[in-house]
Amino acid sequence: MAKQRRPQPKSTKAKATPSSPLSPVASTGMPSSAAARPQTAAAPSPPARRAGYVDAIALYERGVDALQRHDYSAAARLLTSVLNQYPEEKELHERVRLYLNVCERHAAPPEDGPRTIDERLYASTLAINGGKYDQAISHLRLVRDEDPDNDHALYMLAVAHAQRGEHAEALAHLERAIALNPENRGLAKRDPDLEPLRGHESFRGALDTAPLPHSLRRPPIRTRTAR
Repeated sequence: MAKQRRPQPKSTKAKATPSSPLSPVASTGMPSSAAARPQTAAAPSPPARRAGYVDAIALYERGVDALQRHDYSAAARLLTSVLNQYPEEKELHERVRLYLNVCERHAAPPEDGPRTIDERLYASTLAINGGKYDQAISHLRLVRDEDPDNDHALYMLAVAHAQRGEHAEALAHLERAIALNPENRGLAKRDPDLEPLRGHESFRGALDTAPLPHSLRRPPIRTRTAR
């Protein structure tokens, strides 16, 4: 009778498994959880706001407030100033033009034409925005005749004449507007509507005009928007 072979006991020693070349342990010597942890990227710095952004927003909000009070002449003047004084705020300009359209729809001049200084200034603003410079000059001359020291009317006359290529008239009105109100100097420096004058040798002289002494200024005629 043949002997039965006794089965050999199984070895309890685990076989060594070679490390995979892609294993985090083999390649870095770090635990896999640490090796797989992504690095946190630094948050990007927020873009810096332009210097005039806050002032542009404040002027825009004053215009909207005037519109809500149905003071369409003041609203149009303030909103137009946002376009002129802050040409770099393109996103704000889109909303400004929407509200200017609202002003135009709700404050159309009477059929027989504007009669007061307020109405003529507003009609002039709409005419300039629409490229109707002859019409704007017609309204503004009536304002100037009634109120010769109205710096707002004089400044708009400078714009209208500049757009028509009438540099001498534009510079004369701009110089007077700055003499009456030095704030018009800063506006003129940035106003794209005065671009035709920037190459003129007298433009810098107009910007440097000294303020007129208060004793030589006539009291402004009070209008609804001036109260």
